[in-house]
Parts: sequence; structure tokens; C-alpha cells
Amino acid sequence: MDIHEYQAKEVLSNFGVATPSGALAYSPEQAAYRARELGGDKWIVKAQVHAGGRGKAGGVKLCNSENEIHEACDEMFGRKLVTHQTGPEGKGIYRVYVESAVPIDREIYLGFVLDRSSQRVMIVASSEGGMEIEEISAERPDSIVRSIVEPAVGLQEFQAREVAFNLGLEARLVQQMVRTLQGCYAAFSDLDATMVEINPLVITGDDRVLALDAKMSFDDNALFRHPQISELRDKSQEDPRESRAADRGLSYVGLDGNIGCIVNGAGLAMATMDTIKLAGGEPANFLDIGGGASPERVAKAFRLVLSDKNVQAVLVNIFAGINRCDWVAEGVVQALRELEIDIPVIVRLAGTNVEEGQKILAQSGLPIIRATTLMEAAERAVGAWQNDLSQNTKVRAV
Repeated sequence: MDIHEYQAKEVLSNFGVATPSGALAYSPEQAAYRARELGGDKWIVKAQVHAGGRGKAGGVKLCNSENEIHEACDEMFGRKLVTHQTGPEGKGIYRVYVESAVPIDREIYLGFVLDRSSQRVMIVASSEGGMEIEEISAERPDSIVRSIVEPAVGLQEFQAREVAFNLGLEARLVQQMVRTLQGCYAAFSDLDATMVEINPLVITGDDRVLALDAKMSFDDNALFRHPQISELRDKSQEDPRESRAADRGLSYVGLDGNIGCIVNGAGLAMATMDTIKLAGGEPANFLDIGGGASPERVAKAFRLVLSDKNVQAVLVNIFAGINRCDWVAEGVVQALRELEIDIPVIVRLAGTNVEEGQKILAQSGLPIIRATTLMEAAERAVGAWQNDLSQNTKVRAV
């Protein structure tokens, strides 16, 4: 789960990370009022969307008066901000963050991520801030500083100082940098984050170390431990299909293909997507219905997959252990009888109660395409899709 910049700054400030003064606004009039409250003569107005590259897309404006703030917000509110991370559909702007401008002497990139190779939290920093980390890595790889944190002891002060010195910070700024690093790590570990990024972390003209921007992502599976973080979720910034799936306890990721997938188990779901690609097709989604796939849960999964108008065939691939194939078969039949479906449905069952499951499908009277292996199922799904929904593979259920 991602959160907005202003939310990330509030979270990090609670862990001792310094940020510029700012306030949230939901209208141009409120934004101008927020600027008066903050004081000063220069402000930054930032569109609050879950995407990077806002500045290049017109989502960040420097304003020198309340009138300029009003005009900038008037252009932002209600429109879609399109960046390299949002795709052509963009993300809607419904709130802005008004922040006091600060004199910047230097910009630094700072990130905390999970490093799979070391199975540790890694600090990634660069003396060349203000750019995307991909650009920094490609153009100035020598500027990148990496440091692995040992989870048994956490981020120690000597390690944070080492990072600060490797970034070329003057001695008078090192202690502020140490507090920033330790605050970010504490927020990361205490709140089950998967990413903390400050880009840029700036050194101001009056020798302050401030987080000028901030991003945080959290492990969805750990949100039950942090209701204060779960409450920060903004569904308007998410794929509506993924929001509906999360609300129904399903693991779903929307893709751009045409073959919908309903699978139990993340590993099997990935293998199913790969096999569809191998057979010449394109998966429309990742969907893991989990270990307790009741008929009702399978029916919910069908509704979710079919909410994607690009789906032209559905492949159900179940390897039953905790699950039971007869439950899944009942769910498939229930879904086809309740929903009006005019696309091919391919079902491959294996494991617990597979004979009973196959019997339910065969006796349903519905033209469900059955397969015994994953490769066969993928080939039949791709074949049905490529045959432009020929009459002998259509499924129509009322």
C-alpha cells in the first residue's frame, strides 16, 4: 500500500525526520489560505498523487503570491496527472500540499528498500539527488552509496555516520543526517514498510537537513498490525480492480492482456501467467484466491476477473491441497449460472477430490473447456482466444 507525500512526511516526522512546514488543501481557496497560515513569500504547491515525476508533468509549482497559488491549484484540481509512472490513463488530483519554500544548497537521494539477495534492509543513497534513482544509476553510478543494515542490532550510529561521510557531508551536518537515517530506518522496521524514499533530501542555506519529498510503501499483509497506517489508504489512487479485490480478501494485480486467470497460490499463479505467455497469449491479471476457496469465493473471483472489459477468456487453474477440487468446481458452475458470460472458460483441476470436481463440471451441462495439465490448459485458452470466440467454445449462462 502506498501513501501520499504529506502522509509520509507526517509519519517520518514522528520518527524524528525534519520536514519543511506545510499544509493540505482541497480547493484553490483553501490552498491560498494555507499559504497565509504558513507565512513567508514563496511556496511550493504539490499535487498529491501516487506517482513520481510530478514536477515534469506540471504537478509541482513554485508560487510567489496567493494569486499564483490559486491559479496553480485551479489548473491542477480535477484533472488527470500523467507521468511516466501512471501510464496514459493518469491519476486524478483531488488534494494538494502547500509547503514553505526553502533555500536549497544541495540535494541528496535517500532510500530504504528490501534487498532480496542479502535478505536485509539496504540503504541506497546518492550525492546526486533530485533525479529518479534509475537515472542516477545509469548516469552517475559512482555516486551511489549502499549499506546493509543487520536486523539483529538495527541501524547503528557509526553506520549512519559512515553513510553521511560517504555522501561528502560536512562534519557540522553529520549528526542531523544520522538522526534522519535512524528515523527512516525506525519507521521502516516498526511499521512494516517495504520502501522509504526521500528524493530529494536537501541541505538548506541555513544548514538544515530536510526531507523535501517523501514516499512510503507498506506490506499489505501486515496492515492489520498498524490500523493507523491502514487508515491512510486512498482508493482513488488505486486500480479499482485491485481495490475491489483487497476488499474481498483476494490478491489481485491487473495487467494488460486478454486471458483472465483464477489460480490458488502465488507461485502457481506466476507459473500460469508464464505458461500463457509461452503458449502465445497475454495474461490479463494475477489472481490468487488463496487456500480456502469456497464456491462463494470462486464466484467472487469470477466477478472480479470479468470486471476487466479486456478479458476474452478465463483460465481457472487449481492444484488442490487445502483446497478441494469439488468446491472449486461448484464455484465455477455457480458463477457461470449466475453471470452472463459469453467468453471461453477453461478449467484445469488437480489434487484433492479431483474426480469429484471433474464430475461436477461434466454434469453441469455447461460447455466448460477442461484440461488435465497446465500446458494443455494454457494452449486451449490461447486457442479459444485466438479463434475469436468461435461458437463451439462460447459459454452463455443466465
